[in-house]
Amino acid sequence: MNNNIFSKILIPVDGSPNSMKAINYAIDLADKYKSELLALHVLYSQSGFAFHKETVAGAITSSSLNDLNLDAKQEAEKWFEEINKRAEEKKVHIKTEVVFTVISIVEGILTYAEKENINLIIIGSKGKSGWKKLIVGSVASGISTYAHCPILIVK
Repeated sequence: MNNNIFSKILIPVDGSPNSMKAINYAIDLADKYKSELLALHVLYSQSGFAFHKETVAGAITSSSLNDLNLDAKQEAEKWFEEINKRAEEKKVHIKTEVVFTVISIVEGILTYAEKENINLIIIGSKGKSGWKKLIVGSVASGISTYAHCPILIVK
């Protein structure tokens, strides 16, 4: 087991420029501290349909929701391929994972971080939400407010 201060680093990824920029920081720190690096993409379903395949609501069927989830997972896999290429250049091992949540993206990230005993979360300052006027996005803000470990927010 790695006993350094940042033995496990989490990088939430949503494909936004800031999230991809944060990847470089995460890889560099993982290389420097010989840390385990975990890249996470959280899929959020306010309705919980991602979990209840038998549910049908209006025009939304379980198969169309499964298609949306599959599309989102495939998009995340493309990001993870790019991340893996960057990590390989530094010889950093990275674990990638997609998880689902019905609570919120922030809660999904925080729950994962606690479950995995993460020592540092590195996150982009703004994601894909489109709130250009905010200095720190709502997800980064929520993570920095409630996380159990240090946070590095990358602009």
